[in-house]
Amino acid sequence: RGCAMRPPAAMTSAHAEAAAEAAAAGAQTKKLESPEELLDRVNTFIFDCDGVIWRGDAVIDRVPEVLDYLRSKGKRLFFVTNNSTKSREGYLGKFTGLGLPVEAEEIFSSSFAAAAYLEEINFKSTGKKVYVIGEVGIQEELDLIGVPHIGGPQDKDKQPNMKSGGMVEHDHDVGAVIVGFDRYVNYYKIQYAQLCINENPGCLFIATNLDAVTHLTDAQEWAGNGSMVGAIRGCTGREPIVVGKPSPLMIDYIVNKYNVQRKEICMVGDRLDTDILFGQNNGLSTVLTLSGVTTEEKLFGPKNSISPDYYVPSIAEFLPH
Repeated sequence: RGCAMRPPAAMTSAHAEAAAEAAAAGAQTKKLESPEELLDRVNTFIFDCDGVIWRGDAVIDRVPEVLDYLRSKGKRLFFVTNNSTKSREGYLGKFTGLGLPVEAEEIFSSSFAAAAYLEEINFKSTGKKVYVIGEVGIQEELDLIGVPHIGGPQDKDKQPNMKSGGMVEHDHDVGAVIVGFDRYVNYYKIQYAQLCINENPGCLFIATNLDAVTHLTDAQEWAGNGSMVGAIRGCTGREPIVVGKPSPLMIDYIVNKYNVQRKEICMVGDRLDTDILFGQNNGLSTVLTLSGVTTEEKLFGPKNSISPDYYVPSIAEFLPH
């Protein structure tokens, strides 16, 4: 994988200083009127995917043109998604299928982040296995680092015996439970996960993200991984290790591997509490696009305390006017 990803910990002083600078700079959000004021000082763009590049399986208008233009200006592009249903290779297939030329190394999914975290803490050396609530993306990334796993789609039709004396037998060699978005989550999986976390000494509880809603289709919002993580949190009383946005893991990985300066990076996303917070916590410039889950009313509403540097109707505003 080329570069270690540091384990999550309390925010470092470097993170804190970067976050303070970003917060001061972003105290007042303004609409991006001229793309040059951003492009002149940013050489690396990190894009969220759902709600920014596509909605469901539909590319947002003019996105291919924007990506081509930024590349022509010598900008480095990365695509960071909290969606763990696909591996990096799986996402590469989606980009290609949508006519978007992207390299696998430019894609950072939370399924990759979960595996990279286990690799960083040398989980494989414990000889333990992982129980997965989630889909094939997590399993494929675990396969790439040689960590054994159970659960996932293979448990989608299982039902526990809840008659008198019934019980779920769980594997005592499970040393970590990873909870990612799972369209086939069921009571069996929840029970299995809580047994591993509550009864296996030292078992880790890892969440790919805490997103409240997600874009399965472009017709409506759907309950996100936060609902699945909440179920496991509720029956274990444990707080998860979060590896996706707004955790600093993925940005630390990018900064360390590609030797880029945080002040020259811009995070572009449609969620205030993950994308923009992710950028601000890590000292990045931030742009909120209104093409996803956040409306202008929510951005400037009294309940919102997160202020991006700029906002745009969509990333088409990055093109010359």
